[in-house]
Amino acid sequence: MNHSEALNGQLAPPSAGTPARKAVEVRNASVVYQTADTPVHALSDICLDFHEGEFVSLIGPSGCGKTTLMRVIADLEHISAGEVLVNGVSPHDARLARAYGYVFQAPALFPWRNVLANVTLPLQIQGKGKADAKRIAMEHLERVGLKGFEGKYPWQLSGGMQQRVSIARALSFEPKILMMDEPFGALDEITRDRLNEQLQQLWQRERRTVVFVTHSIAEAVYLSTKIVVMSPRPGRIVKVIDSPLPDARHLGLRDTPEFMALAHEVREALADGHH
Repeated sequence: MNHSEALNGQLAPPSAGTPARKAVEVRNASVVYQTADTPVHALSDICLDFHEGEFVSLIGPSGCGKTTLMRVIADLEHISAGEVLVNGVSPHDARLARAYGYVFQAPALFPWRNVLANVTLPLQIQGKGKADAKRIAMEHLERVGLKGFEGKYPWQLSGGMQQRVSIARALSFEPKILMMDEPFGALDEITRDRLNEQLQQLWQRERRTVVFVTHSIAEAVYLSTKIVVMSPRPGRIVKVIDSPLPDARHLGLRDTPEFMALAHEVREALADGHH
């Protein structure tokens, strides 16, 4: 896909000089889990802003609270202190308004439903008619390169294809925000590279706000317009890095000095977080 093709999507990028609205605001947010012996401090005093159309990666060591932070934004966890706003309202209200789609680490597809039936399920729950649900599902399956596979069952698909079904399902009700929790972590490197490239192209076409959890420095640098580096537990923000790389990217970019310099900056920030 060339640059001009990538921009011929439904959601145009903001015009030059027009500040993007805030999609997510996190103010002094902390999460403490009460356990039988001692409280566990998962997140400590998090302050962040994500703007509409940004691709934001959360990166840090295992157990640093990356997924917890995403789940707080998605109203799947509750904060112990602070404030979180999603599109200007509480995470709970944003969830009721179907403001986001969520892609988990595992595809979480129903094995007894074929690909089309898995993607149409949330649409049918919302009350869409059968014909409308099928039309919308087919459009999104085509967007993720799965046209022709709608009659297959999950067990007939590779791991990468199953994750693309999950992405199509998450996008089917047109959420403003797409949240992805290490969706490619269990895949082999070749498949992961291909899906990174397809996800980047999808973001180019539609310019949705994406919040993406990863352990991979290369993945974060390749995909993101903003990289949030987190410390070991209790999770804190070590550094927020705005990417200087061009919006339109290809895998060959990873061999450039600019890419390697940004990866080095992320690696240094991760090391600082351990100190």
